[in-house]
Amino acid sequence: MTEKLVAVAVAHDGTIAPHAGRALQWIVYVVADEVNARLAWTLNLTDIGCLHEWHVRGDGERHPLHFVDIAIAASAGEGVRRRLQQRNTELLTTTETNPDQAVTAYWMGDLAAGLPHEHQACLHPSEVNV
Repeated sequence: MTEKLVAVAVAHDGTIAPHAGRALQWIVYVVADEVNARLAWTLNLTDIGCLHEWHVRGDGERHPLHFVDIAIAASAGEGVRRRLQQRNTELLTTTETNPDQAVTAYWMGDLAAGLPHEHQACLHPSEVNV
């Protein structure tokens, strides 16, 4: 039986978060050959613990998401994607909004393609011009 850890970035409203680098909540599932995903854990991060800030800091320490096989969000920058790949975590983006359905679609090989990356989403809220 093949098992994988699949993490999905989640927004405050429970839908898939729009940007992997700034997502503060992740739901991590264990998926196996029988397609029944089950909750492994949830990951609640602070602003400084988001992937964008973690990777910018560049101290070489492993982030908790470096231990999953697949990460899913609506969009992601190439820097976050590349740094996750260096730790053998594949980052996928999707237009699917439901985390459970995204995991099932991924496992079935039918995950809808994601959104283009918007640099504005990388900025910390204090850096955004209002």
